[in-house]
Amino acid sequence: MGVLETNSGRHLWRRAVRAIPGGNGLLSKRPDRYAPDIWPTYFSKAKGVEIWDLDGNRYIDMAQMGIGAVILGYGNNEVDEAIKKAVDMGVSTTLNVPEEVELAEKLLELNPFAGGVKFARTGGEAMAIAVRIARAFSGKDKVAFSGYHGWCDWYLATNLSGENKLSDHLLPGLSPLGVPKGLKGTAIPFKYNDTDDFFQVIKNNPDIGTIVIEGARYDFPSHDFLRAIQKTAKKKGIIIISDEITSGWRITDGGVYKTNGFRPDIVVYGKGMGNGYAISSVVGKKDVMDMAQETFISSTFWTERVGFVAALKTIEILTREKVWKHLIRIGKKIGDGWEKTARKHGLKIQIMDFKPLATMKLEYEDLNSALITLFTQEMLKRGYLAAPSVYVSYSHDEGVVEEYFQNVDEVFRIMQESIESGTVMERLKTKVREEGFKRL
Repeated sequence: MGVLETNSGRHLWRRAVRAIPGGNGLLSKRPDRYAPDIWPTYFSKAKGVEIWDLDGNRYIDMAQMGIGAVILGYGNNEVDEAIKKAVDMGVSTTLNVPEEVELAEKLLELNPFAGGVKFARTGGEAMAIAVRIARAFSGKDKVAFSGYHGWCDWYLATNLSGENKLSDHLLPGLSPLGVPKGLKGTAIPFKYNDTDDFFQVIKNNPDIGTIVIEGARYDFPSHDFLRAIQKTAKKKGIIIISDEITSGWRITDGGVYKTNGFRPDIVVYGKGMGNGYAISSVVGKKDVMDMAQETFISSTFWTERVGFVAALKTIEILTREKVWKHLIRIGKKIGDGWEKTARKHGLKIQIMDFKPLATMKLEYEDLNSALITLFTQEMLKRGYLAAPSVYVSYSHDEGVVEEYFQNVDEVFRIMQESIESGTVMERLKTKVREEGFKRL
């Protein structure tokens, strides 16, 4: 199991930050987001829910599961076998791959409201495509949004009006440096599940042409919130985009919108759709999606074979096994376990409602980050990659969760003792984790 004495990953990370601005390509995989000085950072192999670091230490992933991308578990045999066969047949040629058509038809079948699909390889790309199409259809530049939607200019333009505008939308401190200043005022945030704030944004910006919300993240959208968005969009001819990159495939055979009566014009999928292989999609009404032909949206690697094959096989497994039912059940078990164990030790926490992304929030204000770092540190000692959120996968079973809570019980006790004795900082063997974006 995991140890702290040897950490080749830490040394490799020091090399990384010298060669790669920021150290890597994804903020969520930086060690400073967890336990900066002791996080393993790099893996050598992975299978199911197990990860081995560069020193051969084995960990159980009760944290991010590839930042939500690996919905079935690491190294799923069916998906990987399909990929190996596809690679042997050729990945990119002058001609197109038939799997692109097959996947588009499958997504239209699973999203009956839709009449067109465009593909990309990352969530950020797919959201940029969706917003481009929505703007083309509406003829209006302004986008009202709630939630986190990636790194692209259309979204970061929000912070041109003040660098704290995105602080309530997952990641604080995101700098808009490099985003054209002419985009100022084109992206306007409103608070999640706050109908009054939404109406105020619409009132102050009558020329909004697109509304973007997440399908769900930590909590589900309320009926009143969705009804307000739907009614306003219909009245004003606004295009609605539902970003299901995080929430998609975790509640049903597609987006959360299918379970609550919401009717978006465009739905965006990514992450879990390919079980770790790069694939994302923009699925929308035919007349809206046809605007993709009136603007320019095109890229070589949006047509390679691997992503399509991975998605087809992953969706086959998801729908055949109704994987979302397992994710909800295990996520509820994790949330209930946190709550029960916290109550036993007198620890103050809150459990979020979206079970397949099980999330606990500590209620100690300025101490929260240090306490989560302590939790991660102590769980590392016990052989777990642990965080306040768990992206549940199909490979997380009852036995994994029960063993996890045998260790959480002990760690929660340590956390509560450190709070009572005022020794949280003294118990840390690492710097406190960073919550938002920070230049390294």
